[in-house]
Amino acid sequence: MSFLLPALASLAIAVPAPAVKYQDPHFGPILTTPKKQALYYWRVEKRAAGKIRCTGSCARLWPPLYAKGTVAKRVPGIRGTFGTIRRPDGRRQVTFDGLAVYTYVHEGPRQVLCDNVNGWFVVRLRR
Repeated sequence: MSFLLPALASLAIAVPAPAVKYQDPHFGPILTTPKKQALYYWRVEKRAAGKIRCTGSCARLWPPLYAKGTVAKRVPGIRGTFGTIRRPDGRRQVTFDGLAVYTYVHEGPRQVLCDNVNGWFVVRLRR
């Protein structure tokens, strides 16, 4: 039976990374979407112990990073753990180290405009 293990291992489906590491010139290594849009967490939710508070107009300004299928728990080169949380509308949102992550609607790729603005912080990665 041990001859089947290598064959079964090759059948494993690769799960795409929900986010990537980007080296920002000002903030250092940060977490971004695969299209290099900065990801943020909201301090209000950090204190809310796993409850989503950014809904409605908040979520239009700070779009959640939604989970598309299975989310990889670990991503090579990123120290931390990914997961998901169920939003009030039933959709699954990506989390990083237990915090729901969001983009900012007025930012393009490789921009960080709102760190430490109204309790929003860019997700900085440990070196």
